[in-house]
Amino acid sequence: MNLAEAFARAATNDLNKPAVFWGDEQYSYGQLWAQTTWVGERLKVLGVKPGATIGLWLKNCPQFIPSLFGVWEADGVVAPINNFLKPDEVAYILSDAGIKLVITDESMAEACEKLKALLPDTVFLKIEEITSSSENPIGVDMSNAPAVPAASGSARTESDLAVIIYTSGTTGRPKGAMLTHGNLLHNVNSCRQVLKAVGDDRFVVVLPMFHSFMLTVGILLPFCVGGSIVLIKSLHPPKNIIEEVVKRQATILPAVPQFFRTLMHPSVPPQIPLRLCISGGAPLPGEILKEFTAKFPFPLVEGYGLSEASPVVTFNPLEKQKPGSIGKPIAGVEVTVQDDAGALLGAGETGEICVRGGNVMQGYWNKPEETEKSIRDGWLLTGDVGHQDEEGYFYITDRKKDMLLVNGINVYPREIEERIYQFPGVKEAAVIGVPDARRGELPIAFVSMNEGTTLDEKALLQFLREKLADYKIPKRVTALPALPRNATGKILKTSLRQMVQEAGA
Repeated sequence: MNLAEAFARAATNDLNKPAVFWGDEQYSYGQLWAQTTWVGERLKVLGVKPGATIGLWLKNCPQFIPSLFGVWEADGVVAPINNFLKPDEVAYILSDAGIKLVITDESMAEACEKLKALLPDTVFLKIEEITSSSENPIGVDMSNAPAVPAASGSARTESDLAVIIYTSGTTGRPKGAMLTHGNLLHNVNSCRQVLKAVGDDRFVVVLPMFHSFMLTVGILLPFCVGGSIVLIKSLHPPKNIIEEVVKRQATILPAVPQFFRTLMHPSVPPQIPLRLCISGGAPLPGEILKEFTAKFPFPLVEGYGLSEASPVVTFNPLEKQKPGSIGKPIAGVEVTVQDDAGALLGAGETGEICVRGGNVMQGYWNKPEETEKSIRDGWLLTGDVGHQDEEGYFYITDRKKDMLLVNGINVYPREIEERIYQFPGVKEAAVIGVPDARRGELPIAFVSMNEGTTLDEKALLQFLREKLADYKIPKRVTALPALPRNATGKILKTSLRQMVQEAGA
């Protein structure tokens, strides 16, 4: 089975069942499948060949779903692209993956024009253009939607590539994690079991749909079990989200830890229809969990994962949660703690968290050396350091990778540093993270300038805003005569962190 077939099977169970709620609008399974088959056929007419990678550069909207499944229906591979990225960042992804066709929408028109100048051979196809025919089933009255076939016409199998998800790289360039239909279906089935997800569940989608967490838990899981999603149209003010949860009787809410802090506001009533909240993307602070548990009658469970694992690896069991723990492995997934040589470590011993199972990626696109570094004897090396207790619960205590988590999105300092080095006058640069109550972490930068030049912080930050996504922009830039280094010349980021801590920032 492939993902398009899984969606088709769910659709055939009840064509009239609501699949997506979007503000005052709603779309049935029959409507979404009609849209999916339409997009798939249009892509084939446009010359999309089996196995071709199609970029999906859309903000959260109902059309994301038929675009996603439509590419699979056309036997293509999807590359979901972060819509916060700037044209230079997107251009690298498109070039690296060999993407010649990108599905986007009118809201991205200005950015697409800049990309056309960088990549003249790439076609940017607005979803409105795909559906420009008078027979267009998207965005019009779908009361007479065509019947859904019993199964998808896609020829893809579980072993075929389904998605290339680009994650920030330690080398300063993103890497494309290759996930098959089988990888994602395996993860969906495991999540279904641990979350006890059923067709009556309605999942709230408040995070970006391009994110691997939302892709699996917010889109694929509900559609594979025949559930519905409440796609939040307006995030601000936050009370809009709660109003939609109540109006649509949503049952499961996945989000990042910082979002659950907003639920502590007195204006949010404790009696709302949710049965479960899921925290992922970043560590869940104990204080948030404590306050949440005291206020609401339903649980907030912490999970852990990474794009390379489709992405979910562990969840705190609904039956017994442990604060501060990322929980236990989900069904069909093995997790161990290993030392640098690959030896298994026992309970209480600290080492690298390693993952094995049908959810683990096939490797990084066009990067065999990076793949070899990340997968050892079938085990995915997560780069996270931790231990397990006597009951098999796992804990993350440190990061082996030099990585920040801003609003649950990976940010590697190296990528920001490379851009800073492009600014005239910069001699050396280093980026570290500082805690932030609202976004988890924020990057801050330290630079030393060439002799005879001084730092213009505003000019540097403006330069970076033109090159990097907004969430990667440093909170501030500090100039030092020289950055601290060890005997071998390596910049000592521990010293910079200590400097920030002593300053109370």
